[in-house]
Amino acid sequence: MNRKMIPAAAGVALLCVVLLQAYHGASASRGEPGSAEDPLVTRSFVEDYVQKFAGGGPTWKIATLEADQVFVGEAGTEFILRSGRATVVDPTGSGIPDLTAGTNLTDGSPVPANHLGLIPRADGRGLRAATPVIVMYRGGYDLK
Repeated sequence: MNRKMIPAAAGVALLCVVLLQAYHGASASRGEPGSAEDPLVTRSFVEDYVQKFAGGGPTWKIATLEADQVFVGEAGTEFILRSGRATVVDPTGSGIPDLTAGTNLTDGSPVPANHLGLIPRADGRGLRAATPVIVMYRGGYDLK
């Protein structure tokens, strides 16, 4: 072996030893699968955890409106017009986002059936039933 190669080979060997020790130290701190340090979990635990922390918000509910009744949503209320005809109520002039079409529904415009709408603020925005309607919603609302 060349004299210049001996220090380089020793450095590589030392680096390998350090990396192996670091790897074994990290894996030892995790514990064996199924131990208290690294427990196995059940499917129901994972599903409950995901439901609780990643989108397990309020469930969808149904509201039935008669003609001329107004559904006024709270901030963050989502709604879907399932049957009947309704128009947008927007005293602010800012509109209601139609998340399905990617558009903005302005005051007096028809609410498209089966489109997801979002009430951004509790400022009087909602929909007025032109005929009896059924609305699926998630969040809070007042009926006027």
